[in-house]
Amino acid sequence: MQTQVSTIQSLPGQDLDAKTMPGHWLLARLGKRVLRPGGIAMTRWLIGSLEISQADDVVELAPGLGITARIIAQHSPRSFVGVERDQAAAAAVAKVIDPSRDRCVVGRAEQSGLPSESATIVVGEAMLSMQPATQKERIVNEAHRLLKPHGQYAIHEVCVQPDDLSSMERQIIEEEMSRAIRVGVKPISAAQWRQLLTTQGFEIVSEHHRPMNLLRPMRILRDEGLRGCLRILVKLASDRAARQRVWQMQRVFWRHRTHLSAIGIVARKIATERDPVI
Repeated sequence: MQTQVSTIQSLPGQDLDAKTMPGHWLLARLGKRVLRPGGIAMTRWLIGSLEISQADDVVELAPGLGITARIIAQHSPRSFVGVERDQAAAAAVAKVIDPSRDRCVVGRAEQSGLPSESATIVVGEAMLSMQPATQKERIVNEAHRLLKPHGQYAIHEVCVQPDDLSSMERQIIEEEMSRAIRVGVKPISAAQWRQLLTTQGFEIVSEHHRPMNLLRPMRILRDEGLRGCLRILVKLASDRAARQRVWQMQRVFWRHRTHLSAIGIVARKIATERDPVI
């Protein structure tokens, strides 16, 4: 079953110029709903690995258009809170969750405003990769603050490979991706993702990799379904500036395909001896 968001009336960045707007919101305007580097398959792996139950209180940082929120809702957690800095995106998420139980607040991932130790699960996808090192640390620290002892933190991000890729090659990838997407991109290696989590008080539970084929035709078909693909093609056909931007992004992804992948990690908050097991 394809996970679609067909009720969105207003998208983030809807009125921006296609030549300069952030690439993820451009793709959303074209009709792309799955905006994760590893596609819907990685998201489903991530959520499945968490084994969400009715005893869980879930927080999703930067839920975007609500695709993952819908998948989480299928597992019937006790509660769900999305924290989204973009007001239009928060409104979109609010349309796909149960208002009697769940909510999406406007806030920042690094300073959500939610109570400490109020969640058993925190999820964040495709947002840390776009942050500099210090901001990555702040966001991971916020996830740690939100979690109860032994709570789980799941991330889905862009990964550079191999771990010992030269600094020059990394710089080229960062610069070319940032120019194409019109957003600063700072992907790190698998070893660095693990280190980021462990130094902030987490232990790694599981890890999964998938090709970073965000704009490859077969990935789009799997993520969006046939109707979704046709919707995107129709919009691309009528928007020359958007076509050029998408082609530019795809060229960069393809040129660096051997050094880019999507990574999913589930980590657990390390508890002290005084902390109870949840």
